[in-house]
Amino acid sequence: MNAVQSIDTLVIGGGQAGLSVSYHLRKRGVEHLVLDAAPRIGDAWRNRWDSLRLFTPARYDGLDGRPFPGNKGAWPTKDAMADYLADYAAHFDLPVRSGRRVDELRLVEPHDDDDGFGFEARSGDETFRARHVVIAMSDYQTPRLPAFATDLSRSIRQLHAQDYRNPAQLAPGTVLLVGAGNSGAEIASELAATHPVVVSGPNTRDIPGSFSSPLSRHLIVHILNGFVFNHVLSVNTPIGRRARRTATHAGVPLIRVKSRDLLRLGVRRAGRVTGVQNGLPVVDGAPLEVANVIWCTGYAPGFDWIRIPVLDDSGEPEHERGIVAAVPGLYFVGLHFLTSLSSAMVHGVGTDAARIANRIAEEYVPVTTEGRAVRVSR
Repeated sequence: MNAVQSIDTLVIGGGQAGLSVSYHLRKRGVEHLVLDAAPRIGDAWRNRWDSLRLFTPARYDGLDGRPFPGNKGAWPTKDAMADYLADYAAHFDLPVRSGRRVDELRLVEPHDDDDGFGFEARSGDETFRARHVVIAMSDYQTPRLPAFATDLSRSIRQLHAQDYRNPAQLAPGTVLLVGAGNSGAEIASELAATHPVVVSGPNTRDIPGSFSSPLSRHLIVHILNGFVFNHVLSVNTPIGRRARRTATHAGVPLIRVKSRDLLRLGVRRAGRVTGVQNGLPVVDGAPLEVANVIWCTGYAPGFDWIRIPVLDDSGEPEHERGIVAAVPGLYFVGLHFLTSLSSAMVHGVGTDAARIANRIAEEYVPVTTEGRAVRVSR
């Protein structure tokens, strides 16, 4: 039987949120460990479609303490972002253990010799005890598909946007993209060169301005990322609190590829997919002949491994600015609109990470080697 490994603070998730939390905990001298499910740091970015570039230029793509390298006005590729995260962890010698998916997080009754280690996380045959736990990941982990997706004809090639890489994956013929948000628009613009494309779903608003003009693009990006996303759309403002109540993951206006761009590329717009008839998707009340379907239908939170009563009926964590009042010592960082619209973005996650790290540091007691408290090394 493996020994239980104890640590003051356990960070679950080694993406941009987890690394940011780790950086701030290390600055404050808090002993901690980061567990990440992916084999390599940055894989959450590597495993996206090949042509993906970030929606923000490099000046907004660095985490606290280490700017993104290169031309500050360039739009990094997803692989460049992945490499940056790996470099960030190595540069600050952050205690990340990759390939450690947490299967279960639960509360345990602390014993006298545990010094308050009230959380237990199980990852395969390893068990970790902690006084504090930070769940540092987004609340869109599990691809969401409609129930009728399984009724489509087997002759139709279908995949979720999470699994899309490039046009070579698709069969010749029409592609139906279900979901008209930013992912759907970006993929549609790429596929329009090789396939007839139909985008299904309600019209999504466009962010004002044009990305074709360098000056306009600079002003849009600077105003949105430097001010609006951080300060206006925040829990500290009335408009931000309203936006937080109504925000959905698919509700962000189109940023780079706009509605007019899709029209110019010959992409056809259609209404919602409402079901399946004779193996074909029903769009605008009639079956639509397609060879491929890409579901750009978002994600479910994917927090069912948390065996602590902190999730609401939709599976979303119940918290206040990342702090779970009902369970002292449990925190979230990286959630959509945790404190502002930028909370899940690279340039905004550090604000939340620093605040949570400060909270933990106020209660920090170094782990001893007595009893069950076994110091964890990398």
